[in-house]
Amino acid sequence: MDQEKFGTLPIIDMTGPNGTPFPQSADSFLYAHSAVVAAGQAAWEGVFFDIDKFAPYTSTECDGEWLLYVPDQAYALATGKGWDRSTRYCSRASPTRMAGRTWPADVDYRLMGIS
Repeated sequence: MDQEKFGTLPIIDMTGPNGTPFPQSADSFLYAHSAVVAAGQAAWEGVFFDIDKFAPYTSTECDGEWLLYVPDQAYALATGKGWDRSTRYCSRASPTRMAGRTWPADVDYRLMGIS
């Protein structure tokens, strides 16, 4: 899904001051991308054949940002340590550490196989 046709879609429920479409930022695209992947194989396969199926995931109501932190949380739960992200390779899926980051209280980690 890292294609211009997805990244140039506007945020579906936002407009600029003059009613113009509000563009996705790099972050909002990453959150939408994550939400599509989390929606399942049928969803992410479907967007390749119909770009309009990606548009709802750009909504401010469909925030996939928290999904970017699941690997960190899973690692911490499994090892009791923070994940040292020192690597010679850059990974877009490795979120920037955020001081004071709190996890959404309504996330049921059991659904992701994390207890």
